Amino acid sequence: MLLLLWLPLGLRAQLAPTQPKRLELKLEPSYSDVQVVPLPDSTVVLFVENEPSNSFKIEYRFQHFNRELQLAREAVVEVPTEFDLRFACAETPYAYALFQSGYIQSRFQVFRLDLRNGQTQGFSFDTKLVNDLYDLEVLNGKLFATVQVAQHLTVMHIDMDGEEFRLLPSVYEPLPTQLTFLADSATERVGYVLSQTNGRLSRLQVKQLSARGQLLASQFIQAESGRGLVTAELSPGDSVRRLLTGTYTLRDPRYSQGLFATDLSGGPTARPPLRFYDFTVLKHFFDFMKPRRAERLRARSAQRRAAGRDLRLRYRILTHRMLPFDDGYVLMAEIYYPRYRYDSYGLVLFAPNRTFDGYRSSHAIVCGFDRNGTLLWDNTFVLKNAERPTLTETVRARPLPDGRRLALAYVDEDKIRYKIVDRTAPSPNDLHVPLATNTQGLREKAVSTTRTGILPWYGSRFLAYGYQRVRPEQGSPREVFFLNVVAFE
Repeated sequence: MLLLLWLPLGLRAQLAPTQPKRLELKLEPSYSDVQVVPLPDSTVVLFVENEPSNSFKIEYRFQHFNRELQLAREAVVEVPTEFDLRFACAETPYAYALFQSGYIQSRFQVFRLDLRNGQTQGFSFDTKLVNDLYDLEVLNGKLFATVQVAQHLTVMHIDMDGEEFRLLPSVYEPLPTQLTFLADSATERVGYVLSQTNGRLSRLQVKQLSARGQLLASQFIQAESGRGLVTAELSPGDSVRRLLTGTYTLRDPRYSQGLFATDLSGGPTARPPLRFYDFTVLKHFFDFMKPRRAERLRARSAQRRAAGRDLRLRYRILTHRMLPFDDGYVLMAEIYYPRYRYDSYGLVLFAPNRTFDGYRSSHAIVCGFDRNGTLLWDNTFVLKNAERPTLTETVRARPLPDGRRLALAYVDEDKIRYKIVDRTAPSPNDLHVPLATNTQGLREKAVSTTRTGILPWYGSRFLAYGYQRVRPEQGSPREVFFLNVVAFE
């Protein structure tokens, strides 16, 4: 008891998550796939692809569940065999699923489910030009898909009511380029941030589009003093004030040196001032290192800065969308690197064969900004076993009920790893709870857990999902797709 009293308040007040609800679907990972789409109204949509045993026909169905994970409505859709499910999204009162042909990449089929009555609508179309599909969002019932056309990134606009599509000429950037976008229901605009580089210097272009795909505003953001802007995120939910935060580099656009922020409230003709924050000035950025190594690195950086130079850093950064928080915004970003597998096949005289083996994130930074772009605080979540085959977000964040702290969480096999962030206060990085296999307190064991993930839901809740083979204390094992409510309350 005396030891507990001597601990800092941040360590004594760690909030362990509960898992009050669990949904199980009898699906095998080898013959099914599930897209999970949480909705801010506290419901969730699943789009299920399943090939039943002894059948060569794939079934597709929308399933809409309430906050208790009880089935509210379900609808089956007929999809020709040439099409593969690529993305699903939702915006009350509809959910959407977009398919791409496995034979002709320019062919698509799209479906819409009315969450009020379960009615479905779908149509197919051929763009003649699209080579690949990268993302899908919805705003005011209109779909925006990021696609590739002739080595360029552009946007495919889909109108379900008119059953028509078009490629938007206002967004057309040559590869390689980085693109982030935000479908903001509060402002009824879609914002795109595109990177442009000549190989040495890089800048950003911000474009604002209406729900109908019309270009409303365009603005270039460029740094001076040898800095290049790599990528950035737009703040959501405010039609008057608009913040842009992201990463910058000193030379190579593949690597980031620090963060920048700028206030775009002055309009597209203004030249907004940029604020730069080198990673070495962040209090917690190097928490993933041993303390002595971090101290040496900071000392070297200070010496270089005193001499009028910068210590060049080489970090690959995946930024997340900004989250409104505490009368400002939070930007979270993952520091990652590609992984390779080396095979020499016993021939020591030859160089080993290098095979790409996915991505690993070492840590995630979370930074609080005011509405003008001033950095108020930072913290870091040191990650363990954060590996994935594609470059996607691993860690998710939700505000806690007190409005002052954040819960960060991700799934590591059969565990939920989490961290409670209270501004810059230090807190443990190794907290975790097991993924619950039931809510009745039964003694069961998860034999295997695969294809997992976690998504922010509503309030202080997340949805953890994946496939599990569960062995009960008595009886036969069951193989299921699971959906667990993870509550920090």
